[in-house]
Amino acid sequence: MKVLIADKMSPKAKELLEKNGLEADVKIGLPEEELVKIIGEYDAMIVRSDTIVTKKILVAGTKLKIVGRAGVGTDNIDKDAAQEIGIAVENTPFGNTNAAAEHTLTLLMMLAKHILHSNEKLKKGEWDRNFKGRELKGKTIGLIGFGNVGSKVGLVAKALEMNVIVYDPFVTDEKLKEFGFTRTTFEYLISNSDYISPHVPLNEKTQNMIDKEQFDKMKNGVRILNVARGGVINEQALLDALNSDKVAAAALDVYSDEPPTNRALIESSKVIATPHLGASTEEAQENVALDVAEQIVQGLKNGKVMFCVNNINELRP
Repeated sequence: MKVLIADKMSPKAKELLEKNGLEADVKIGLPEEELVKIIGEYDAMIVRSDTIVTKKILVAGTKLKIVGRAGVGTDNIDKDAAQEIGIAVENTPFGNTNAAAEHTLTLLMMLAKHILHSNEKLKKGEWDRNFKGRELKGKTIGLIGFGNVGSKVGLVAKALEMNVIVYDPFVTDEKLKEFGFTRTTFEYLISNSDYISPHVPLNEKTQNMIDKEQFDKMKNGVRILNVARGGVINEQALLDALNSDKVAAAALDVYSDEPPTNRALIESSKVIATPHLGASTEEAQENVALDVAEQIVQGLKNGKVMFCVNNINELRP
């Protein structure tokens, strides 16, 4: 059985696949038309976020049983088409949890202090001690989504003596009680948070879930983070809120278009922007590569469906 690795990732994925008797080809950066030509040879396909797995590719994959995503977000894969055809779409929900949480917390700290601005001045030879930061202690952080990343961010925020409030209709009361956090409504969180950080996948329900209407209801001087998925926050509405001083600052790692096309947002002096680095640590990249490879092995050799995101319970023959 053959596996196509279509995006750059740790070579340990290929090693693990071959160790378990699977043939693995690494073909990175192929456009849709090239993938359509070759995908019929493969029983499984592994991607990160660069390759867009379209319906056309999935239909051409007559032997495809699994599309594995080395990471959490799967909005680059046509999951509905895959389900129609009977192809399982699997992600790796744990491998980059720590990396994404740490990136969020790094940006949180930077939003509270003038690290970038003061660093820039000092490098130019200017000794300017007039920058005034804010302490995180006593401030309220609103977490939208309380999964693997959101819960870890919440734990550290709690250790910093922040007030943590959570909106997640799917998290159990027992889990929130275990962490000692307060469940709240989306509306309350939007209106009462000093910092707002979404940790949700991108889908029909979360697309533009933070838009002009939500910005209008926020505290003056609120600070916004997004290390989840681009498109969860309406970028033009965010830019407007920054320009009106409703939002004091924002820290972004993900964008509606990648690379981002809203240059005015990226170039704003109130925005800290990183190029989708949330999962880009050596440890995380190795973890997700090994996780997705192991899931492919379990699927193709043992028929196991693991961490499926499109309701496929049994792999097609």
